[in-house]
Amino acid sequence: MKNISVVGAGTMGNGIAHVFAQHDYNVQLIDISEDSLQKGMETIERNLRRMVAKGTIESESVQATLGNIQTHTSLSEGVAGADLVVEAATENAGLKMDIFRELDASAPEDAILASNTSSISITEIAAATGRPEKVIGMHFMNPVPLMQLVEVIRGYSTSDAVTRAVLDLSVKLGKTPTEVNDYPGFVANRILMPMINEAIESLYTGVAGVQEIDTVMKLGMGHPMGPLQLADFIGLDVCLSILDVLSDGFRNPKYAACPLLRKMVTAGKLGVKSGEGFYDYSESRKAERVSRQFS
Repeated sequence: MKNISVVGAGTMGNGIAHVFAQHDYNVQLIDISEDSLQKGMETIERNLRRMVAKGTIESESVQATLGNIQTHTSLSEGVAGADLVVEAATENAGLKMDIFRELDASAPEDAILASNTSSISITEIAAATGRPEKVIGMHFMNPVPLMQLVEVIRGYSTSDAVTRAVLDLSVKLGKTPTEVNDYPGFVANRILMPMINEAIESLYTGVAGVQEIDTVMKLGMGHPMGPLQLADFIGLDVCLSILDVLSDGFRNPKYAACPLLRKMVTAGKLGVKSGEGFYDYSESRKAERVSRQFS
């Protein structure tokens, strides 16, 4: 595989494009918005220059990596020559089904179609195509250029050959792939989201404050980031969406989202991307100041 198409130029999409391009793959980055594509490319360049400043890559790598990426607002044009397509659109089942129907119609017959979904059934996504054996989950972690794990999810019909190809490809990207089966939330979010939800519940019921909860988990459990800060970083709307997938999939009340989380999403307090969540990011993207609501 040499030609990679990435659908979605947001946080995950531009990170996935960055990693493939840095490893000398030909990347087609696709988004319906020209503005999103421009912002995505600016983010890639900024992250590359940050890596140069830290001494992890040579300065020549910046232009070489950027030169490996082309942008498109037409999905059919962007996937025309793809060996692998990685979908990294918003975590919305209906949207992903629509994208995969279009990918099935537009991508070469032998192309592998992968989703970066963090919770939605790969089997369900594959059913929207005529090639379910070539559909697989390729769940990168955020930030993609730095995080080593790729959670590789087999759908019910995913072939052994496709699974092996994606596992091998992940290794070539310098990642550590881990194969899991197709159940709601897979492994990463089936374990992570209930922890985040319990942290929000602890805040909601007055057990402790925002910084206190995060401090306990950082210093007591060795987590690099507290669960409330992590929720802000992921996006509270994304956390809610994943919890709803878990709740619907398992029909178990232990996965029900805390009312505080649902209320914050309704109010547009989504975390870093909206400027406020459990912390206030109006002056800094670092979680240095607790949101007024909780201080």
